[in-house]
Amino acid sequence: MPHISLRNLNVSYGRQRALRDVTVDIPDRQITAIIGPSGCGKTTLLKSLNRLIDLCDEVQTGGEVRIDGVNINDPHVDILALRKKAGFLSQRPYPLPMSIYDNIAFGPRIHRMDRGQIMRQVERLEQDGLLGAGGGPAWSGSRAGRSEMDLLVEGYLRLAGLWDEVKDRLRSPAAKLSIGQQQRLALARALAVEPEAILADEPTSALDPLSAQLIEKQFGLLKRSYTIVVVTHILRQARRIADYVLFMYMGELVEHGSAEQILQSPRDERTRAYISGVIS
Repeated sequence: MPHISLRNLNVSYGRQRALRDVTVDIPDRQITAIIGPSGCGKTTLLKSLNRLIDLCDEVQTGGEVRIDGVNINDPHVDILALRKKAGFLSQRPYPLPMSIYDNIAFGPRIHRMDRGQIMRQVERLEQDGLLGAGGGPAWSGSRAGRSEMDLLVEGYLRLAGLWDEVKDRLRSPAAKLSIGQQQRLALARALAVEPEAILADEPTSALDPLSAQLIEKQFGLLKRSYTIVVVTHILRQARRIADYVLFMYMGELVEHGSAEQILQSPRDERTRAYISGVIS
């Protein structure tokens, strides 16, 4: 599991300061929710954790973001390896213009994983005990005669809670899935490159209530094996899923702590005002 540690993180877009001296440790194998009013720096903070912030114009960063002890802002860091370690789930899913099957297989192919590596990945899926976590079978029928990639695709579709809905149309275009199904496909695609952390930017904001519930349920299962950081503007969602909470206000990390402490007994007046609805 990656240990994610931020020290005096500052981010500016041109002359506009977006984050001010953010210092915090993100708990491993828990769901951390980043909450706060619109424009307070939630997404900037999230994208700083795998340097997606680099894609923005005129961005300047200072301070440290350490993952497993390595400062990811070091210019010598392998960005591709970093983004493989910390997968990103955006607000709106963008399926690749290919089949459901190939969306999942795409990452392992791009990273040139051989049959042995894929099989070890499949075996880790079994060892984590997540495939049959819902009470059903771990696999559909016998594994005999199936390719390593077939097993990997099924495993991650199961992990994202999508397998039963798409198992009979794996070769159909992913774009034909509903938005809720596309978001779970995006989750499966992110998981297929074996990240250690999942960064999710308001991942249910474009979804209907049932699809949002399914994503939340999968996050609850996945935290057994992954560190999950979620930006949400929905306090009810933070109360349902979060173990740990960061409250942001005007680019400042005002306070952080267990979900129970922040959401029920916040110490700072600004946090209390946000949670009570005085500011939004």
